[in-house]
Amino acid sequence: MYLRGIGTATPPGRYTKAECYDAFRKSDWFARLDARSHFIASRVLLRDNGMQARHLALDTLDDVFTIEPDVLAQRFLEHAPALATQAAERALARAGLASADIGAIVVSTCTGYLCPGLSGYLVERLGLRRDVLAFDLVGQGCAAALPNMQLGRTLLASGAAEHVLSVCVEVCSAAMYLDDDPGVLISACLFGDGAGAAVLSHAPPDAGRRIAWKDSMSLIEPAARKALMFEQRDGMLRNVLTRAVPVLAAEHAQRILGAVLERVGLGQHDISTWIVHAGGRDVLIELERRLGLSSQDLRYSSAMLREYGNLSSAFVYFVLEAALADHAPEGWWWLCSFGAGFSCHGALLEVGAGVRA
Repeated sequence: MYLRGIGTATPPGRYTKAECYDAFRKSDWFARLDARSHFIASRVLLRDNGMQARHLALDTLDDVFTIEPDVLAQRFLEHAPALATQAAERALARAGLASADIGAIVVSTCTGYLCPGLSGYLVERLGLRRDVLAFDLVGQGCAAALPNMQLGRTLLASGAAEHVLSVCVEVCSAAMYLDDDPGVLISACLFGDGAGAAVLSHAPPDAGRRIAWKDSMSLIEPAARKALMFEQRDGMLRNVLTRAVPVLAAEHAQRILGAVLERVGLGQHDISTWIVHAGGRDVLIELERRLGLSSQDLRYSSAMLREYGNLSSAFVYFVLEAALADHAPEGWWWLCSFGAGFSCHGALLEVGAGVRA
């Protein structure tokens, strides 16, 4: 399988951490939450934590504090199809393919629910064939990009399609919830809105860089499910985020990396570029420690976290796009995501002008 085109999209509204804190101070929610929550919010939003801004699907920051089921559902319905379409259009353009070339589409999200699903909206907006194979994946959280692509790889290998459109879209502002739980409050301060897309193809492109998916692996640890998950409360999604996440992410990432590299006869020193989901700065620090990496190794993940915050499942598309735009060295690249489940996924990519699958 080859990744032939990458596209991303964010809402136009960009908000710095300081702007978010100022809006929180002026909102009715400030008085509803206790002094400890005020302290946590000030630490997350006013001190250096690796993030500077995020993009949110809002007209004004005041809108984010209207936390009601109908309002949040409407926000998802309005913005998820639009963001997903923008990212997909850019991926198709970079792949040099038309909508009619797509034989299957796989769409992942965890921040809203639609029935019929998002895939139908993309079929309509992108002008995809009516006989396209369409799959909607939900409930995989921040980790969803790699399972999404793994399904795409299976579809290509089966001969069901020559080109598969992979899309992850998250409107985290449509899953807003506030209370005095530290994890809930921190997640409300860190997540942003965005979409990523990739065209997956059986054959390599005629020109440009070839990104070949060589091998992959997944681990799921149900016993750690409550470390990171959404739960339903008051008719809304409430994000559960615990202190165990950085260690869990690094432990699972190390196991997957080691297993895949051993299987293909490579060593960690062979990896030239790291495309890693960043749940937050603490996650990146733990990954550096556990894998013996430098901050330079994770520079693309850090840069995307700084500008966009945690984009959940869409994040790794942004990191991959940044590495390609920076002309990162050809060779072996490692793609990794993790999230609810607790789940972790990794894929070995071979990047170069003359790669053969």
